[in-house]
Amino acid sequence: MQKRRLLPFWILFLFLPLTLFAKPASVIDAEVNMALKQFYHQVKGGRAFLQKAEGYLVFPEVIKAGIGIGGEYGEGALRVGGRTVAYYNTVSASVGLQLGVQKKSVIIAFLTKKALRDFRRSEGWKAGVDGSIAIAKWGAGKDISTIDFQKPIVAFIFNNQGLMYNLTLEGSKFTRIHPR
Repeated sequence: MQKRRLLPFWILFLFLPLTLFAKPASVIDAEVNMALKQFYHQVKGGRAFLQKAEGYLVFPEVIKAGIGIGGEYGEGALRVGGRTVAYYNTVSASVGLQLGVQKKSVIIAFLTKKALRDFRRSEGWKAGVDGSIAIAKWGAGKDISTIDFQKPIVAFIFNNQGLMYNLTLEGSKFTRIHPR
């Protein structure tokens, strides 16, 4: 019980330095472009899939760190019609057996106008509370632009080695930021 009350302080301690030194918008945009290039290279049909989406949120680098108590932090951009329209950060916390640091990229595609509108209107959108996010999974070599995911919001989690499975965004909070 005491650990749960201390959790916000641990998260603040772990990630305050990251939030104090938020990246400039130009750096976020450059990193988003690189992440998209990597995604298009690794995921067959990725470009066509995102072009069909109403909008997509790209976090080029989400860092997860922890020693018993951990958290994640990343900064990214929301693109609509291929252009950046806003910037966001993502933060989440976790308690349990964990040690080390992990880095991943995340793309969240909003497939309906309503899903995108609800996300943009929120003050701080929380996955699993304000909306459900389906994590994309499919067979190797299959063109994702031909798959009907049956959900209004679909996420892709990947790194240098390709798509990452068995991960979740449940509990992640997405908040609009205003970088320099």
